Amino acid sequence: NGYRVEASIVKGWWKDTGKPEDILEANRLVLDDIQPRNEGTVDNSSKIIGRVVIEAGTKIKNSVIKGPCIIGKNCFISNSYIGPYTSIGDSCEIVETEIEDGIVMEGSKIISVKGVIESLIGRNVKIHEHTMRPKGYRFIVGDNSSIML
Repeated sequence: NGYRVEASIVKGWWKDTGKPEDILEANRLVLDDIQPRNEGTVDNSSKIIGRVVIEAGTKIKNSVIKGPCIIGKNCFISNSYIGPYTSIGDSCEIVETEIEDGIVMEGSKIISVKGVIESLIGRNVKIHEHTMRPKGYRFIVGDNSSIML
């Protein structure tokens, strides 16, 4: 076919990230090596436990953040639990939510959602509880997606 194939040697670990589960595992491997750092603002009613990175411009109010985890720049986290092995991208809003062992990409909002685990959430996604009756789930899901409730 005329294509050229080359090989290279990778130093350190390497992880194929072709599936969501692989991306979450790679996230765990990366977070295992982080060193704690806080460049954001954490109020007195919040608890930071373990190795946590909080980037500049991020505000944390009345929340528990348990490392290893990283929270990107300009995030707002309030009345929430961010558990181990969670990576939150820049400019995210997490309010009244519990999340653990997951990735939330930049610009996403999660409001009033309990028990988010082992999840990969893309850019500019909004997940929130609705107050309409009857209670239920509403989905707008793209091709080849997976939802586990």
